[in-house]
Amino acid sequence: MAQVIQGVIPGARVFGPALTVRLPGSDGTALVHALSIAEPGQVIVVDRCGDVRHACWGAVTSAAAIARGVAGVIIDGYMTDQAAILAAGFPVWCRGRSPLTTKIRGGGGEIGCPITCGSVRVEQGDIVLADESGVVVLDPATAAEHAERARAMQAAEPETIRRLQAGETLAEITRPPSLPGRVPRHP
Repeated sequence: MAQVIQGVIPGARVFGPALTVRLPGSDGTALVHALSIAEPGQVIVVDRCGDVRHACWGAVTSAAAIARGVAGVIIDGYMTDQAAILAAGFPVWCRGRSPLTTKIRGGGGEIGCPITCGSVRVEQGDIVLADESGVVVLDPATAAEHAERARAMQAAEPETIRRLQAGETLAEITRPPSLPGRVPRHP
């Protein structure tokens, strides 16, 4: 997803199937319903439909999510009540904070539909992985393949770091293809 969607809880990491929510303007009705049907382990992913004023997430929604066993929330929009969210330790990724909040107005929204969040299309059940680096959305059919490759890359990192600390260069370790033209040598 777009890099502007960042984690609020330092070191938080979540992985799970998406529960998608389309939440227009200042109306939080669809999110209330989503929090009432969410299943343990799901990651709620919220499309704010371009709203750049209203926070749809705060202390109460975090408490509702924790009570349902929700793994975390990804919001293409804003949150409020940062101190309460930090105290609860509930994993939130969003664009930032706002003191204006959504209200239950009954004016629209949808649950379980295809949405766009952070410039990425997300469908109900897609696999969401979020950590301190950002948010990735994977097709469930290829998620295991991506996870296996990511685990192999992580497992190789300590050896690469050890070799760097022993004096090898990154080019010696990774053997990248040569660049066209001359590569300057540093003294």
